[in-house]
Amino acid sequence: MQRSSLTGFASLMLLMAATSSVMAHAFLDRAEPRVGNSVAVPPHAVTLWFSQKIEPAFSSVTVTNAKGERVDTGKARVNGNQMSVSLRPGGSGTYHVNWHVLSVDTHTTDGSFTFQVGQ
Repeated sequence: MQRSSLTGFASLMLLMAATSSVMAHAFLDRAEPRVGNSVAVPPHAVTLWFSQKIEPAFSSVTVTNAKGERVDTGKARVNGNQMSVSLRPGGSGTYHVNWHVLSVDTHTTDGSFTFQVGQ
């Protein structure tokens, strides 16, 4: 009977450890412009919201226009779980957003998405 309780406790601890490691990453929650969305004119900025707070020194975002030219102005601004970067005018077409973040608990995630301008 005691062995059964110990096995149950060990199983519970493993489940909790697995759950916390999955939830320990900062995943993209939403973006503005929205992922895959179309906007009439080039936006002045791209803003990303994540599921956790992120570390400013180790998080970045780049934005390129349809010609493959970088249109972001450089260093992203981070405030808690939000990261944004200003954009220069880049014309119409498909814009590509690439991001890389380090969550406050030291896990990294990255990803990319597109949105359309003027189409």
